[in-house]
Amino acid sequence: MSYRLLRPLLFTLPAETAHRLTIAALQVAPSLRPREMAATLIQRVAGIPFPNPVGLAPGFDKNAVAPDAMLSLGFGFAEIGTVTPRAQAGNPRPRLFRLVEDRAVINRMGFNNDGADAVARRLRARKSGASIIGVNIGANKDSPDRIADYAEMTRIMAPLARYLTVNISSPNTPGLRDLQDEGALAALLDAVIAARGSVPTPIFLKLAPDLAAADIDAICRIALDRRIDALIISNTTITRPALRSAHAAETGGLSGEPLRDLALQRLRDFRKASGAQIPLIGVGGIATVDDAWARIRAGASLVQIYSALVYEGPGLVRRIVKGLAERTRIEGMGSIAEAVGSE
Repeated sequence: MSYRLLRPLLFTLPAETAHRLTIAALQVAPSLRPREMAATLIQRVAGIPFPNPVGLAPGFDKNAVAPDAMLSLGFGFAEIGTVTPRAQAGNPRPRLFRLVEDRAVINRMGFNNDGADAVARRLRARKSGASIIGVNIGANKDSPDRIADYAEMTRIMAPLARYLTVNISSPNTPGLRDLQDEGALAALLDAVIAARGSVPTPIFLKLAPDLAAADIDAICRIALDRRIDALIISNTTITRPALRSAHAAETGGLSGEPLRDLALQRLRDFRKASGAQIPLIGVGGIATVDDAWARIRAGASLVQIYSALVYEGPGLVRRIVKGLAERTRIEGMGSIAEAVGSE
């Protein structure tokens, strides 16, 4: 069924209910036949050969119940999570809101997930081991030692993931963003690297868009010193630009179209602060080929989408992938990697 016809029905349901139904449908739906992708979209980032640069952002499939179904839509990679050591229910409902007039979403989910053991079992049971599944890891809300939680998650998930994302930028777990402070971040990354041991899984770091210039400089120094494999720019924002929706005053992280310009600027800021010495992944407000291309030209090797799927449906993935291949051809580039940072 065309998503254009299905969307009005889904939008009559609470946002979280519609999301749960979508996940349930994906679990039983037959996977689409993978289409051949343009060779110009292949690039190696952090030692991983990505078949195309468009990925599924975390939050959609928190518990790894349908990652391969999402990959069959045309994504080059998918990131599941956020996963914490112990299962937790997250924040009270309602906690997910569509801002239709703004083409945006506000969420205050609070790392609701089934816990590390359940997610690890699902990852081990996957039949398609060659595809790229990243695992986004976090700490339990009531943990007395959050750094220890990240270390534990690293030990569990590093052997199962193609890459790990250390998520310290969600605004919905009180105090979590404090781990972006210089001293705390250094201690956290040292613990994660030690916990990874000899397992070669790359480590990515996901950051907030609500950072001052001094914070960005410090984060880049630490990331380069610890040889972090990539930075993901960015998570949702706690700022509120001019919004029209009745849900505009809801607390939580804002994503979607209103985040686009801020996330793009932060990507540029991190590229400058890092001297383009660390791969970047662009996230936030990407809903068109133009958005994705702008993020790549600003320095992103890869991009991720999620909120735009709410409004555009699953066909958006192939439209962006096809459009990026066409842009690469028009620009006379042999690989999309040539476009990275070319603005």
